[in-house]
Amino acid sequence: MERPTFYITTPIYYPSDNLHIGHTYCTVAADAMARFKRNTGFDVMFLTGTDEHGQKIEKKASDAGMTPKEYVDMIVGNIKELWKLMNISNDDFIRTTDERHEKAVQKIFQKLYDKGDIYKGEYEGWYCTPCESFWLDRQLVDGKCPDCGRPVQRAKEESYFFRLSKYAPRLIELIQNNPEFIQPVSRANEMLQNFLLPGLEDLAVSRTSFKWGIPVPFDDKHVIYVWVDALSNYITALGYTSDNDELYRKYWPADIHLVGKEIIRFHTIIWPAMLMALDLPLPKQVYGHGWVIMDGGKMSKSKGNVVDPVRLAARYGVDALRYFLLRDMPLGQDSQFSNEILINRINSDLANNLGNLMSRSIAMNMKYFDGIVGRSGAYVPEEDDPILEKARELPSQIEELMDGMRLADALAKIFEYANALNKYIDVTAPWILAKDEDKKDRLKEVMYNLLEGLRIIGVAINPFLPETSEKMRQQLNVSEDHFDWASILSYGNLPEGTELVKGDPLFPRIDVEKELKELETLSAEVQGPKKAPVKDEITYDEFMKMDLRAAKVVNAETVKKSDKLLKLTVDMGDETRTIVSGIRSKYSAEEMIGKTIVIVANLKPVKLMGIESQGMILAVGDEEVKGLLTIDGEFEPGDMVH
Repeated sequence: MERPTFYITTPIYYPSDNLHIGHTYCTVAADAMARFKRNTGFDVMFLTGTDEHGQKIEKKASDAGMTPKEYVDMIVGNIKELWKLMNISNDDFIRTTDERHEKAVQKIFQKLYDKGDIYKGEYEGWYCTPCESFWLDRQLVDGKCPDCGRPVQRAKEESYFFRLSKYAPRLIELIQNNPEFIQPVSRANEMLQNFLLPGLEDLAVSRTSFKWGIPVPFDDKHVIYVWVDALSNYITALGYTSDNDELYRKYWPADIHLVGKEIIRFHTIIWPAMLMALDLPLPKQVYGHGWVIMDGGKMSKSKGNVVDPVRLAARYGVDALRYFLLRDMPLGQDSQFSNEILINRINSDLANNLGNLMSRSIAMNMKYFDGIVGRSGAYVPEEDDPILEKARELPSQIEELMDGMRLADALAKIFEYANALNKYIDVTAPWILAKDEDKKDRLKEVMYNLLEGLRIIGVAINPFLPETSEKMRQQLNVSEDHFDWASILSYGNLPEGTELVKGDPLFPRIDVEKELKELETLSAEVQGPKKAPVKDEITYDEFMKMDLRAAKVVNAETVKKSDKLLKLTVDMGDETRTIVSGIRSKYSAEEMIGKTIVIVANLKPVKLMGIESQGMILAVGDEEVKGLLTIDGEFEPGDMVH
């Protein structure tokens, strides 16, 4: 009998040399789903990869003095290494610079053009380079990108357009008539209210202002818009348009595209419209997960609140980090991260609950039965029935929750059972049973229920905590045949006569207070000295009182009896001035001659070392000068700086 298929994808990630826990969150969740489906008999395809084209990559490469391909080749390995560290079980890893992808994207673009759904025009509007997104006036928030909050630029260039507006009615019908297509439901409402119902405009799908992208097949002056390029990976990775499209025919349409909520618009509007235009099936579901939040804001490098998953995994273990991500961060919601929340979760669930259960149960069986598993049938309904019922219900409960993408709830069910087994120890009190020879059979049955419960838990947590699951299997000393999903669908499959193997504790308990102090010290070492705090707020009117001007240094000399000050003579266009500045630790007098600088021109003169200073230079640095403020473009001395 042919196995059912399951195709799950994560977004292809922008190659970065600074990956944070937010990147890890989505992929760990997808990995848990992929592992679960494999365990329950599905033929799984799990795809991830890297999105390597676009204007921002081209600029980063230029800033680094490299070609874009050299740049992405250098750092794309960071994502692969992180996925390896986190035990991500992806079946394929696609790069948008792969030849297989580039050729297929060109064929897709050509198909859309031949159908009449792509036409040439001129684009004029707002563009956010970091997000690679086009925006209408009404979509901007305070004049900035609604996704990332950064400034947008006015763009005007020749472009090819995709007739996105043509597919608006079908997209609205799709979302309204298929409530499962976009999850959670709140994301569907956002797409309807913010984008579809107000009206879609055709989408610019090529650029001429930069070259780092896939060339339009019939017009090499243009490169294909990065989102058309990136979204196509879900079918190009399966061989769509290639000589061998066996994987495409087997796995498409995708069961789940798991993406961050900030890019759900592309996946539920642009991507389905492209597929409609190509007469291809649509993905069954797009699930928009929330953000990892620190101090009220989305985690990002620009905000300085990045948490390094590599450091966390090295300190607490990969499975502890995976557990925290999956248990504390329900997929559809934004979730708070802090070191204290992480450590408390490790202690409460992993050390005190599961780890303690494993250690106690194996230690007691070693003590009372020399580590040999046995059964006696000495059954006590009021004590055993609650445990047996939970064990028998657990597999179906997990399946139902996982099918609904409720990973956190599935984990909660597993750990509820572990907690119940810990209470079962307290209720049955094996240490008291062991003192009475007449109760030896009852003790044996209690121990069997505990060890069989651990076997069930070990199998159940495999998709979430694969390393811990394997450690449990080894300590229980059972074969893989007795440690798969089918083996927990009925109770009592832990073989009698099995000889347990005592191992190290699964999760040592952490001293919270001590650990937080150490983390604070480490954080200070990593971040370096703190920046000077932002000064008290001023009003706009107060700021506008400052008169900033461009000035050219025509002469400079050291100030006697000072090792910090330089005396500068600056050209202001219609006058020259003397300014005394404490920049000598960074610049010599000779270096300053000829430089164009920015000065505060209306600062009240003050005497320094007996010299009247008629203004102030704008420089970067706290206590130590790191550099001077520079200005771009053509200007004359005395021009105002805004």
